Amino acid sequence: MASDEEGRSDGGVREEVSSPYVQIARADWTEMAPRVPMTVDQGMLDALRGLGDPISLQEVAEVYLPLTRLLSLYEQHTGELYASTNEFLGISSRRTPFVIGVAGSVAVGKSTTARLLQALLSRWPEHPRVELITTDGFLHPNAELQRRGLMNRKGFPESYDQRALQRFVMEVKSGRPEVSAPVYSHLVYDIVPGAQVTVRSPDILIVEGLNVLQPARQRSDGRTGLAVSDFFDFSVYVDAADADIKRWYLQRFMRLRETAFRDPRSYFRKYAELSDEQAVQLAGDIWDTINGPNLALNIRTTRSRATAILRKGENHEVKWVRIRKV
Repeated sequence: MASDEEGRSDGGVREEVSSPYVQIARADWTEMAPRVPMTVDQGMLDALRGLGDPISLQEVAEVYLPLTRLLSLYEQHTGELYASTNEFLGISSRRTPFVIGVAGSVAVGKSTTARLLQALLSRWPEHPRVELITTDGFLHPNAELQRRGLMNRKGFPESYDQRALQRFVMEVKSGRPEVSAPVYSHLVYDIVPGAQVTVRSPDILIVEGLNVLQPARQRSDGRTGLAVSDFFDFSVYVDAADADIKRWYLQRFMRLRETAFRDPRSYFRKYAELSDEQAVQLAGDIWDTINGPNLALNIRTTRSRATAILRKGENHEVKWVRIRKV
């Protein structure tokens, strides 16, 4: 596995012949896109960002607005390729949604990134219908995870109904008018029985999750099938040093202990009564035995499959961006 500190840059645009990526320092990245009007205010940003994520309006303007400009260019040129292909084939099928994958560790801020991209992209006139789906809804229910002995591997690739997730994205990408997905509740830590969210012919679909960039696995007969990532037109990996991500996770756990964990309906209600020392110890154990190994074995190993990599510093600020060469 590549070093956790790989790719550190102090400035400029760095292109290496041996690398499939161009790396751009924060200041240079900010200057690359033409000035784009800010469409998110402080109130909206407060609603979008995750617990403990200190993202600011300045960060939005300097990092995420340029990214949405690049995404819009990809979406536009994908549409032109679609039209040219239809003309060549002599068909007139309706254009299918542009699909974006957003991946990264627990506590790294990928959910904030996905929600922010949805809010910003939906304000571009070319693609007003932007939907967001998280892969949490495709986790196996707790009863099934317990039956399979996987409750302590929740979030690992094998804890998801991969076929259902792939079928969902495939049907959206195929142009089906309505496609539904299960709903997951972080409060009760389980799938909500009978609840569904429906996606209706979006211009753009964002799929956010820990393992969305996983490649297809080889079948028992030696053949390789499809993966969810095979249907992505663009993908973003949110990255940071292991030590920073663990620290953010511990900080978030302690905040949740004072908020959501105190809800009587919460699966984690028992943790609210722990002492600070006990809570820190427990959160550290969860990271060291579940989230940390999942990051090392399954999540970061997919980083090189992303179209764009956002590398964060110790305070969640994006330090540099990598864009895959076309």
